Amino acid sequence: MPDGPGQAGDQGSSDEFHFHVELTPAQLKITHTALKSLLDDFGHEQHEVVKVIHEVLEKLPDEHSIRAISLDRELRREGD
Repeated sequence: MPDGPGQAGDQGSSDEFHFHVELTPAQLKITHTALKSLLDDFGHEQHEVVKVIHEVLEKLPDEHSIRAISLDRELRREGD
């Protein structure tokens, strides 16, 4: 959900929005994997995109924590 200007989470210019996203462990693992794959698709001439991808990855749990998520187990749990 976006935090509009002047609302909680506003850190910067008045036209900047910040989002809070709640992810299940399975969604988190897929998001992390997708971002890592996306990095492989961008070349050296797309520095700005690569920088943003790295900024998002830095906000996610560390690599060890992501690897510890069992996608099969989490998907079964979500299916219950």
